[in-house]
Amino acid sequence: MKQLLALALTILAALPSFADDVPQIGRGLNLGNFLEAPSEGAWTDGRLLQESDFANIKQAGFTFVRVPIRWASHTGPAPDFTVDPAFFSRIDWVVAQAEKNGLTAILDYHGDDPLMKTPDAESDRFIAIWQQIAEHYKDAPPTILFELLNEPNGKLDAPHWNALLARALAAVRVHNPTRTVVVGPVQWNSISELKDLTLPANDTHLLVTFHYYEPFHFTHQGAPWIGPFMNQYLGTKWLGTEAEKKTINDDFAKAAAWGHEHRRPMYLGEFGAFSKGPLHSRARWTACVARTAEAHGLAWSYWEYSQGFGAYDPVAQQWRAPLLHALIPN
Repeated sequence: MKQLLALALTILAALPSFADDVPQIGRGLNLGNFLEAPSEGAWTDGRLLQESDFANIKQAGFTFVRVPIRWASHTGPAPDFTVDPAFFSRIDWVVAQAEKNGLTAILDYHGDDPLMKTPDAESDRFIAIWQQIAEHYKDAPPTILFELLNEPNGKLDAPHWNALLARALAAVRVHNPTRTVVVGPVQWNSISELKDLTLPANDTHLLVTFHYYEPFHFTHQGAPWIGPFMNQYLGTKWLGTEAEKKTINDDFAKAAAWGHEHRRPMYLGEFGAFSKGPLHSRARWTACVARTAEAHGLAWSYWEYSQGFGAYDPVAQQWRAPLLHALIPN
């Protein structure tokens, strides 16, 4: 494990030149279920993000947070789709807490089902929201990154998404010509769909993301939002066999190869195993994913901080040691 970690750090320190315009963000946590809920607290038993959370994350050894945000639930009607000033203030507070604690923050546009279902009808709204975000944070430090859209899916297929992301990037670049923008492929940011992702060749401030939850029947066993059929997989273990580890390595090698071919830095934006699975198997899988990502020169952010996949227990107010140690080794 120490040899693998040393190799990972060597690779991270020697990323190829095409990544020079994008910051090396390191190891992160998703602040999931807070601000992408219809209202903050709705999915966290009333708990809101607190100042102590950011200090806690920094002290544990993480270098950045990804902040999923349901912007679409906090906008006014057409044609302006004005973002609620009070909601902007809340995100400003998050940005300030990240800065105060020396954490990079990715502001992730998360949770917009209408856009996935009818992209042609909703695209102008999407662009209008990004115009406001981009102008609002035009003077933010470069440690504040934008993520255009979490997990494009449904009818937002590759042709639609490639056209829309080009429009959104153009809107962002009016006020943020050099800010790092995170963008990923369709089908829930699937590695297999990187082949159809088209990016503006002259924009060098892009970080390409993908998500990873394989094997799905292990990482989502008992997940109620998937369906009751996932209960049949309860008790599934991940043993860390050579075959299991090879599958993860092969998948990440494909993502890294795409990045090198297209001269784009890559980033693992989500991975995690739901709490219904055996804890030690979850930790074993998590450690393998994180170390394998690092060995391929990939930054990563674990899903997520303190809810169903959480590395932190907000009731006990302590880290779940096996998961934290899997993410941040001694």
